[in-house]
Amino acid sequence: MDDMKLTNRQIEQIKEFQRNEITEYHIYSRLAKKARNRENGKVLEKIAGEELAHYNFWKTFTGFEIKPSGIKLFIYYLLARILGLTFGVRLMERGEEQANLNYNSFIQIIPEAADIAKEEDAHEQLLINMIQEEKLKYIGSVVLGLNDALVELTGALAGLSFALQNTRVIALVGLITGIAASLSMAASEYLRTKAEEGGSKAVNAALYTGLAYIFTVILLIIPYYIFNHYLVCLLTTILVAILIIFLFNFYISVAKDYNFGKRFAEMLVISLGVAFISFWIGFLIRNVIGIEV
Repeated sequence: MDDMKLTNRQIEQIKEFQRNEITEYHIYSRLAKKARNRENGKVLEKIAGEELAHYNFWKTFTGFEIKPSGIKLFIYYLLARILGLTFGVRLMERGEEQANLNYNSFIQIIPEAADIAKEEDAHEQLLINMIQEEKLKYIGSVVLGLNDALVELTGALAGLSFALQNTRVIALVGLITGIAASLSMAASEYLRTKAEEGGSKAVNAALYTGLAYIFTVILLIIPYYIFNHYLVCLLTTILVAILIIFLFNFYISVAKDYNFGKRFAEMLVISLGVAFISFWIGFLIRNVIGIEV
């Protein structure tokens, strides 16, 4: 190592490697201390140990102690605490993909960089897959509640908007419909889960489904209590629905390592397709039956 000549630019790049590794060491260490699940804590401690080892390896080339990135430490720790360990950790590791490419550029002069890149890419992913989170066990129930609420209520509000053209009445009818549908969905999910997996998980599955449904209903109906023109309300509701679909599918794509584009497009087409059809059904009903509110 003493005979190795590194340019100033390479040394600065290695310092960035150090900063990334020591930052992730502190993130994993803090999460390990806060982990309720003992096994999760052990997994996080093991990953933290690897990050510290990587930091010390790069330190031998610079001779500098590097402080962690305070902003990155705060953001990823907060995300992991609020949105779950798996989401926070996987999102952080996605950022490491570029670091791995940079490691590969050093393989010719520092052969050991290849081993670090492999650990970052493969071993840590294996450890991350070992993390157990209750909320991810019921992600199917959340998908059921959220997807049904988006499809059914967006469609219902689109049809009601043109049929009734009274924002307060539309909001009231939509809220009643949404609450009734959320209870129905929760009950159906309880019975389905109980029949397939037993009663221990049925209550939780029903709660996740019902809460996801009612939360989505509230967000979709809010525009009808804010604006006065039914078309403005409908347009805002559709934009809210698109935002919900985007955020939810981004979360799932990170936490479960799914294809974001495909799932987002599929959910968007279904929700907006139903809304479009329902809008024209409302148009026909209003003009054929002649409803006036």
